[in-house]
Amino acid sequence: MTAADDTPAPPPPPPPPPVTGTGTGAGTSGSDLHLDLPAHGARRTVLAQALRDAVRSGRLAGGTRLPPYRTLAADLGMARGAVADAYAELVAEGWFTARQGSGTRVAEGVAAGAPAAPGPPDPRAASPHFDLVQGKPDPSAFPRAAWSTSARRALAAAPAEAFGPGDPQGRPELRRALAGYLTRARGVRTDADHIVIVAGFAGALRLLAAGRPRDWACEAYGLPFHHGLLASAGVRAHAVPVDDDGARTDLLPGRARTALLTPAHQFPTGGPLLPSRRTAAVEWARATGGLIVEDDYDGEFRYDRKPVGALQGLAPDHVVYGGSLSKSLSPAIRLGWLVVPDALLDPLLAAKGVREPWSSSLEQLTLADFLDSGGYDRHVRRMRARYRARRDTLTAALSRAVPRLPVTGIAAGLHAVLTLPPGTERATLAAADAAGLALDPLSAYHHPAAAGPPREGLVIGFAALPDHAFARAVGALTGVLEDLGFGGRTGDLPPAPAFTSFRRAPS
Repeated sequence: MTAADDTPAPPPPPPPPPVTGTGTGAGTSGSDLHLDLPAHGARRTVLAQALRDAVRSGRLAGGTRLPPYRTLAADLGMARGAVADAYAELVAEGWFTARQGSGTRVAEGVAAGAPAAPGPPDPRAASPHFDLVQGKPDPSAFPRAAWSTSARRALAAAPAEAFGPGDPQGRPELRRALAGYLTRARGVRTDADHIVIVAGFAGALRLLAAGRPRDWACEAYGLPFHHGLLASAGVRAHAVPVDDDGARTDLLPGRARTALLTPAHQFPTGGPLLPSRRTAAVEWARATGGLIVEDDYDGEFRYDRKPVGALQGLAPDHVVYGGSLSKSLSPAIRLGWLVVPDALLDPLLAAKGVREPWSSSLEQLTLADFLDSGGYDRHVRRMRARYRARRDTLTAALSRAVPRLPVTGIAAGLHAVLTLPPGTERATLAAADAAGLALDPLSAYHHPAAAGPPREGLVIGFAALPDHAFARAVGALTGVLEDLGFGGRTGDLPPAPAFTSFRRAPS
């Protein structure tokens, strides 16, 4: 052995660091994607496992577009074929989807914490879901082209001051357009100076509750959101019974100074306010110095006759008329309006403040053009015909399948109410949910201050579903009701409870 042989051998070189990549590199394009890959192992195998881990951990959410395999291969210093094979493997396993022109994406529904391999399909998760919840117009029917045309015209014609701080009363162009429309179509007596633009009817209620005495009269059935909104504002509610002819305005309590009513179409039970009850409401307001808040939430949609005019037309000095676009156009456009008496205008504007953070001036100008050009009228007429056909289809199917369960209320609005025998609402909702049907129980709309037990039934929204799904939804609903035994002969069910069996709430 020579001296050279006694020299210790040099240590082996350290293992190469883990391969990392960001999904973009010099001269490449694509989405950023960071992966930590072990240094050893078949490249396709370790890459596929790293991608699975990223999906399981939630770092790659459903729908995320992955970088092209060429780009990722360049970033990771891997062969293109290895990356392409890893992608193909995960597509075959169901982790990824690949479509021509859309690239490779993480499959929807592959949640964080998912198993390594897809299990058998869940029949419940795959079942159809039909949205029959009330209050939603058909989102696919939004008049995009006409609204875009109005938006372009409004933007081109907008004065420079429209791009500054807004007027709390709203754009004058919109107030003028609304005054003309509401006078013509809803029988409201007003001019532009008595209209205040708000961010929907809920915003209007908040303003009114902040400036009114605490005692309010509210219908025994109404929107729970409104009940909670008023309660949070410190309102002391006195529930007024309702029957097939709307609110019992002859029972409006004398201690209340504000009455919230839905005269055109009682929400949600569906009765219109009789002429004699309209007169009684106005007489109550004049005798007590009170104020009626008229929620005209779907007044344009009456199908069996011409829509009844607004209650405000009888007593403009004692009625605040409120409306919005939530049912007629879209709840995504946060615009509503109040028509207010002289005495209330200044206090309301003071409560609203000098800034209007919710109602965009550009959307106000667009709506003004949409009204003036006739686009709004055309849209309402088109939707009135569509919703009428849907309601007719729904009521005819229910009449055939379950003739003992009455559909109450007038032919109007975007929902119908199906009365159920006492004690059956909960089971019916559970069966509907199991069949993929989303519905509201009528009892949920019973005011907490109302006397007596709530009536039981289903509040069925028929507007939101796309056309191709509506017939299937109606078939699923009637099937559920028949399976529960509601489709029997007349003597098989107890008589439906009379809707007029409410006692006056204590005041």
